[in-house]
Amino acid sequence: MPTWPDDDVILFDGICIFCSRWVRFVAARDTAKRFRFTPIQSDYGAKLARTFGINPDDPDTNAVVHGGEALMKSDAALTVLSQLPGWGWVRILFAVPKPLRDPFYSFIARNRYRIFGKYESCFVPDRDLRARVIE
Repeated sequence: MPTWPDDDVILFDGICIFCSRWVRFVAARDTAKRFRFTPIQSDYGAKLARTFGINPDDPDTNAVVHGGEALMKSDAALTVLSQLPGWGWVRILFAVPKPLRDPFYSFIARNRYRIFGKYESCFVPDRDLRARVIE
């Protein structure tokens, strides 16, 4: 598996309303400001996506680079949540086998625009969050 020089970077679909809400959810709870964010529509995000085999034009997952490795789908979401204050309890969900977790994740990912909608252009964060976005 390829490596990435930056750690604790969350790759997300910047036009997906659900994905953008996920970023705001994480940012609001990440009191240590550990995580940084990159929309897949940015040059940096597209390069990160391609490095890990994600199609930037049709992303089917978010990803997080954590501990030097890229995690995808339910592993990415659970890893991020488990690092947030008060959310360590989600680690227990890693006991659910990945072949059971990922289909649920994939269903939401495939239908995210239909269920939650999408922005016409990439999500623009407020000034505080903007400092944590890599483009």
